[in-house]
Amino acid sequence: MVLKPLFKPHLHPHLPSQSLYLCFSYFSSSIPVTVSANDLETQLRCLCQKPNSQFTEAVSLFHSALDSNLLPSWATCNFLVDALTRSRNYELAISVYRGMTHVDAFPRFGSLSALMECFVGAHKPQLGFGVVGLVLKRGFTVNVFIMNILLKGLCRNGEVYEAMELVREMGRQRVSPDIVSYNTLINGLCKVKKLKEAGDLLIEMEVAGCFPDSVTYNALMDSLCKDGRMDEAMELLEVMKKKGIDVDVVLYSTLIGGFCNKGNFGKGKELFEEMLGEGISPNVVVYTCLVHGLCRVGQWKEASTVLNAMAEHGIRPDAVTYTGLIDGLCKDGRAKKAMDLLNLMVEKGEEPSNVTYNVLINGLCKEGLVIDAFKILGMMIEKGKKADVVTYNTLIKGLCDKRKVDEAIKLFKSMIDNESCLEPNVFTFNVLIGGLCKQGRLARALRIHDKMVKKGSSGNLVTYNLLLGGCLKARETKIAMKLWKQVLDLGLVPNSFTYSILIDGFCKMRMLSVAKGLFCEMKKRGLEPALFDYNTLMAALCKECSLEQAKSLFQEMRNANCEPDVISFNIMIDVTLKAGDLQLFKELQLEMVGMGLKPDAWTFKTLISRLSKLGALDEAKSVLERMVASGFTPNAFVYDSLLKGLSSKGDTSEIINLLHQMAAKGVVLDRKIVSTILTYLCHNIQEPDVIELLPTFFRGTSKRESISCNELLTKLHESHPNLQLAPS
Repeated sequence: MVLKPLFKPHLHPHLPSQSLYLCFSYFSSSIPVTVSANDLETQLRCLCQKPNSQFTEAVSLFHSALDSNLLPSWATCNFLVDALTRSRNYELAISVYRGMTHVDAFPRFGSLSALMECFVGAHKPQLGFGVVGLVLKRGFTVNVFIMNILLKGLCRNGEVYEAMELVREMGRQRVSPDIVSYNTLINGLCKVKKLKEAGDLLIEMEVAGCFPDSVTYNALMDSLCKDGRMDEAMELLEVMKKKGIDVDVVLYSTLIGGFCNKGNFGKGKELFEEMLGEGISPNVVVYTCLVHGLCRVGQWKEASTVLNAMAEHGIRPDAVTYTGLIDGLCKDGRAKKAMDLLNLMVEKGEEPSNVTYNVLINGLCKEGLVIDAFKILGMMIEKGKKADVVTYNTLIKGLCDKRKVDEAIKLFKSMIDNESCLEPNVFTFNVLIGGLCKQGRLARALRIHDKMVKKGSSGNLVTYNLLLGGCLKARETKIAMKLWKQVLDLGLVPNSFTYSILIDGFCKMRMLSVAKGLFCEMKKRGLEPALFDYNTLMAALCKECSLEQAKSLFQEMRNANCEPDVISFNIMIDVTLKAGDLQLFKELQLEMVGMGLKPDAWTFKTLISRLSKLGALDEAKSVLERMVASGFTPNAFVYDSLLKGLSSKGDTSEIINLLHQMAAKGVVLDRKIVSTILTYLCHNIQEPDVIELLPTFFRGTSKRESISCNELLTKLHESHPNLQLAPS
């Protein structure tokens, strides 16, 4: 039978393709007017043949034939649907099926199964249930094969509970799930971390007489290892061995990787040896797991030994192996060495991936080697790789950390203006906003946020935390309140960090009532104040001389199981001594020692200052001795406090003795402490002209603001030898 015309002279609207003209120019020249159905079918099958399949042209030919009232046989239609499905051209396959339905072509069971595969492949498994109706309507039997396709689609979409219900329905319809059904569902459950349900299904599977295989156990083992449940994974291994199920290299690599990730390289090595004893040859994945595990614990020599073993066995390290090594070196603070390894990787003919480059760029930026990081970016582009958002974010953060925010902004602009037109994400904006706020450039930070909003994102809680902190630092309370309203309007839930920023900001602005209100609101919301919050509020209360409130808050902190640290005690000791409450001071000292907290430089400085003001000079001198014995170097403030205390007692010999000690230690004096010394000498040793020497000590340069104690005593001795201040 000959039908004409074969084609319409225009491209079919279903699948426009300029190559359609070229595809059939040969046929139109040899058969200018008519062509047989057999020729059509031959052409369709030829276009689907591997390795040079031309599926788009085949579908265009199919639709053109339908438009010309030339219908391929049902067998060819079904063949075309199957071929397109196997090649994962799902939309094309669905297009052919629709064409078949328009001309009442009878789809066979295989085509309906393929149609279901198409819906699953297109992540639309729910449409697959409609195909089940078609299967029944055409008189076919719904079998386990069809149901397994649906199960695969549901599990791939994470709809595991729907998949479990389907298995139950299969049982009710007397379609018994097979090993594929159970494996698909167990794997799906493991992927969404429903390990208990997966374990229960394993038992149910065995009860139903369907015995698990290596695929079943591999899925469970992989999930247990990723969850760090290595003891259970080993128990599963023993079960497999008892049941005589072969343990392959994939399963061993899973276990070895799991133990290495947990930092238990010894067990990983033990399993590696066991695998070799079983006659199983390790692959690149196994070696990579061992190398990565050794890198994590800084055992570089052992890692090199494993790499050499790989080479001896003829196994070439791949990009994942090298990336793991580079990551380990970067985490060990050896990013320069990681650069050398990248060069070696390229020399060995292994192509670095974007992940490889990003890992190295991140490592370099963390070490402050931003210039080197940009060199790697240049190398990356030279090798034909395109920098992605992660690359740009890492470099922008590296620049901001180096306080090169203007350069970071330039890079940000190039990111959105270059050919790739990358879309910055929330992290990008947050890094820039954070960098600007740290530099006190609030107006620019707010403009960056405006640009963010114009791009369709108001940001997340981190964005607003940064902006709120910047506003309060700049004392812009009105803008801060406006941002706070935006937080609530957007439905963002303030977290502990948000409240910490607000409490700290208002305390620094001496708006203590607001800070206290926020502290109470924080607790009402069920958020537990951190140690930082308690310390911030206590320090603010102490500055306001609210000793009782500070004491109450200190006690509340302990009742809330928030252990005070050295800073907490420093704050309380300072305000206690300021109030002259020596009894409470001693109690705090004992409690601090009892908690195993060691005084820091600030503790000693505070004690010496406050005790000197209270006239407890023996105790103050004792604290000074302890300070030096603890390895701290007293600064000018400490000596100034002690000198003032001794001056108030008129103890000249002690002052001179202390000055000699200071000279021997090479203490450098600022204008304030020099003034203290000269003022005392003027008023207490009947040397009124001593004070006139002050300007002469700082001559020589207008910028000179300090003088060594030794130099001071020498000058005083030269002008007033009777004071007997000559340094020893």
